[in-house]
Amino acid sequence: MSMSSAVSNVSPRPATRREWWGLAVLVLPTLLLALDMTVLHLAAPHLSADLQPSSTELLWILDIYGFMIAGFLITMGTLGDRIGRRRLLLAGAFAFGVASVLAAMSTSASMLIVTRALLGIAGATLMPSTLSLIRNMFHVERERTVAITVWMTGFIVGSAIGPLVGGALLQFFPWGAVFLLGVPVMLVLLIAGPLLLPEFRDEAAGALDLPSALQCVTMMLTVIFGIKSIARDGVSLLAGGAIALGVVIGVLFVRRQRCLAQPMFDLALFANRGFSASVTAMLLTILALSGTWLMIFQYLQGVLGLSPLEAGIVMLPPALMQVAASMWVPRLARRFPPAQLVSAGLLLALPGFVAMMLVGGPASVWLLVGGALLMG
Repeated sequence: MSMSSAVSNVSPRPATRREWWGLAVLVLPTLLLALDMTVLHLAAPHLSADLQPSSTELLWILDIYGFMIAGFLITMGTLGDRIGRRRLLLAGAFAFGVASVLAAMSTSASMLIVTRALLGIAGATLMPSTLSLIRNMFHVERERTVAITVWMTGFIVGSAIGPLVGGALLQFFPWGAVFLLGVPVMLVLLIAGPLLLPEFRDEAAGALDLPSALQCVTMMLTVIFGIKSIARDGVSLLAGGAIALGVVIGVLFVRRQRCLAQPMFDLALFANRGFSASVTAMLLTILALSGTWLMIFQYLQGVLGLSPLEAGIVMLPPALMQVAASMWVPRLARRFPPAQLVSAGLLLALPGFVAMMLVGGPASVWLLVGGALLMG
């Protein structure tokens, strides 16, 4: 047998106890990121009463965190390849903890918007670092599938328990307490990370392209600013100009990626139909879920008059269903092709959204819970 044949027949190394404990550490920031996205939905009425933000400022307070994560994800992924994924993860965890304290101490709507933006930038270092570390730690395909499922379950659990944890905190503490949840989690990550997580970097990583990173963030923020302006004041020259500017910057971003020898984002990936369909399905799902959860908690508190804790308890069954369903995925994925599984999930969510459309008063809260169960 030739040397190349012997090498190709070597089985991947199974994960050791250290890798599985390391996975538990990697789930922590993922859980916190998701929790931070949903916990503020319950705090919105409280911080509105305290800081008196305008409707536009409140939207930016709620949304800027997710927008900054999305805008900086690609940049931070490239940076992690260059300086080391564990190093970037730990630096991001420290920055996230500091930004959490600053957000909790905010004395104005503008300060809270800025600190939430800083949280988003710090959060953007966590997701690509955790997922790429999992890819490098688990070499056996079956183990990697389980590890990614556990990682994704952490994200779902964070989204699920966010309302309940936030409701319990807001029952006894000021709204700033919801941001302090991140501090102990990040302290655990900073202590356990160097002990359990190996360092990986891509020796072939290209240079960090700052113009591309700036284009990516600016494109997103200008388009979103235009959409928010239309939602607030209707169609205007300012809103249309902002959207048009964002589109132009997006075109320039695409052209730049095609011209670079080592692009920050490989657009050729979209030639793969499986990749394009997966990204599109995830985008539509996240848009639907995030908007729905925001409206659910505004309805429970603003219309039905429930306390934050009561609203969290009402939505606990759908939250638990999300967690349980996510744990079934590896088993289902072994029996059904991905296309069938994803399509079935999206179709199952459809009657859930229809049920929530029919909610019209306190007596129909069961429709809200049932619809959210199907959606979850």
